[in-house]
Amino acid sequence: MRVVIIGGSGHIGTYLVPRLVEAGYEVISVSRGQRDAYQSHGAWNLVQKVVMDRTEAEKSGDFGRMISDLKPDIVIDLICFKLDSARQLVQSLRGQVQHFLSAGTIWVHGHAIQVPATEDQARQPFGEYGIQKAKIEAYLLYESRRSGFPATILHPGHITGPGWICVNPAGNFDPQVFIKLAKGEEVALPNLGMETLHHVHADDVAQGFIKAMLNWRHAVGENFHIVSPAAMTLRGLAESVASWFGQTANLRFMPWDEWRKTVTDEQYARSTWDHIAHSDSYSIEKARRLIDYQPRYTTTEAVYECVNWLIEHQVIVI
Repeated sequence: MRVVIIGGSGHIGTYLVPRLVEAGYEVISVSRGQRDAYQSHGAWNLVQKVVMDRTEAEKSGDFGRMISDLKPDIVIDLICFKLDSARQLVQSLRGQVQHFLSAGTIWVHGHAIQVPATEDQARQPFGEYGIQKAKIEAYLLYESRRSGFPATILHPGHITGPGWICVNPAGNFDPQVFIKLAKGEEVALPNLGMETLHHVHADDVAQGFIKAMLNWRHAVGENFHIVSPAAMTLRGLAESVASWFGQTANLRFMPWDEWRKTVTDEQYARSTWDHIAHSDSYSIEKARRLIDYQPRYTTTEAVYECVNWLIEHQVIVI
């Protein structure tokens, strides 16, 4: 079967493309061609790479047709962020594909009602990213259940792995947090450090897509959380990271307004607020039951791989 992956060289595609090739699929990776995958793999030699600027093609209304012209049996969209983008693809692919899989986000939930949250809880998304992803999810599920368009939506957590800076125990992407924990230096956390993060290794996300494809009958018309087996508190993750370096976490807890003043980079402060406001914790029971999703990595194991890569590549220097 021919699989077209939109955004195939990113976090998820780095692991998903080799899995597909090894499983015998014909793979076409569509991207802007501005970077290679985060990890090298011989499977990429067997992949057809198509350079396409999605933004420009959508402006002209040609993107859906261009994907359809590749004659896919399956389309995996890893970089859909606007409802209109999803509509263009569905209109062009309706009746042409056997399966359409879209990468959503756990942030479609917004404020959870009960944790770990399940897929059927009422949505309360906030922030442009979560709101748009929730609209995409609702549209694809409606089209699947109303007209039989074969859509599946997978909602990853904080995607983690070697090759990039992952979400740290302060809920942002500042590598200094890892350095301070490794050295036993004081790290300030907002509030009581009891808000939660829910990471997932990029390879487990790739596994989720493969499992959804293999369990087509149970996956079409459904949405699934794709995360590690359990979320972790900011404090718990900080203590785990410090222990890797033989340290006891030296933590200071501060009310949000005070903690915010300790961060000079506005981007890091915004990221922390987004993460603690969502305070993610999600159930994977549905994915386990219907598509046999079995995450290989716990949160700490996924973050450990990320931190090791950061050290090896001197992104953080201990």
